[in-house]
Amino acid sequence: MTDHTARRTARRTHGFTESVIRDMTRVARETGAINLAQGFPDFPAPDVLKEAACRAIADDVNQYAVTWGSPRLRTALAAKYASRYGMRVDEAREITVTCGATEAMAAVVLALIDPGEEILIFEPFYENYGPDAILCDARPVFVPLAPDGSLDLDRLRAAVGPRTRAIILNSPNNPTGHVLRTGELEAVARLCVEHDLLAITDEIYEHILYEGAHIPLATIPGMRQRTITVSGFSKTFSVTGWRVGTIVAPADLTAAIRKVHDFLTVGAPAPLQEACAAGLELLGDDYYEGLAREYQERRDALVPALQAAGFRCVAPQGAYYVLADFSDLSERDDVNYATWLAGGGSEGEDSGPGVAAVPGSSFHHEPGRGSSLVRFAFCKRVETLRAAGERLMAVAREA
Repeated sequence: MTDHTARRTARRTHGFTESVIRDMTRVARETGAINLAQGFPDFPAPDVLKEAACRAIADDVNQYAVTWGSPRLRTALAAKYASRYGMRVDEAREITVTCGATEAMAAVVLALIDPGEEILIFEPFYENYGPDAILCDARPVFVPLAPDGSLDLDRLRAAVGPRTRAIILNSPNNPTGHVLRTGELEAVARLCVEHDLLAITDEIYEHILYEGAHIPLATIPGMRQRTITVSGFSKTFSVTGWRVGTIVAPADLTAAIRKVHDFLTVGAPAPLQEACAAGLELLGDDYYEGLAREYQERRDALVPALQAAGFRCVAPQGAYYVLADFSDLSERDDVNYATWLAGGGSEGEDSGPGVAAVPGSSFHHEPGRGSSLVRFAFCKRVETLRAAGERLMAVAREA
């Protein structure tokens, strides 16, 4: 590597590290911990999808799909937005299918944000948003959420400056579990219209709701032509390893996004796109209602166990994470505590209970803000969550 390349790489990656979430999965594998760190299910995907994927492979749907998504999947997705949200989407000009919502977010930012512009990001945040901004030489501006996870609208307004180009919203939220209310969305819309901002929404948990309703920001008056909606099928269909994400955006923005997507990944896996289309076509409201009901059962198995073990936390309104304060249990920082919790730690010390969580600092740009927090994922079987709760309650206070 040349000195110039090394300097450029260092500059582009300054301020963020490899994924802490995925690193905790590695720790869990090494220690044999119950993995409540990374958000992937330990239960099967719907048979409809698995059978459709196998059928597509057997039918030789194994070559490149249309770069921006198979026609069948884009048609099914447009039908879903029309029926669920009353949102008319042109499947030919406004939908891009990507290699997961992670690529979707990167493609959007790289396509639409110029070097030196600013992106407003609420904190705590999903760990990819800041790096996405930095990789396109933009500047992430972090706006703390209110203590209950709701938007702090005064701080948001104060953060808007002459270089602000976009705002990233995530609802239901990872890691807080907050679901944006109509009033919050309307306030964001007024601000975006007033300052001519783009809104990039991460709606990957749109069907995992316990309180409130999911309202796409694009359906708020004045926002359809300035909102880029990112979602996907990983969470809804429990197929996190398939990497099939979606972008819905106005046609002029979609044209730019598709160019970046093409050069990033060419296209998402063709047979898996057919399977996701089958899921959209064949799984009705009863499936989505059952999904939320089953996740609520999992939530209600984990949250009381965490509280009984001495963690301070509240039940999330949506998504499948609990952000828990452990300051009553330990004086360690979040990284050391999460490592100990997973059964790791320094030589000679007692090992923790063997439950992997994510250090809270990975969701904050200043590590001190999350130093007493860890995040637990409950996208697991109820028996897995009960076993984790028993381990945590057995060693509620470390020696």
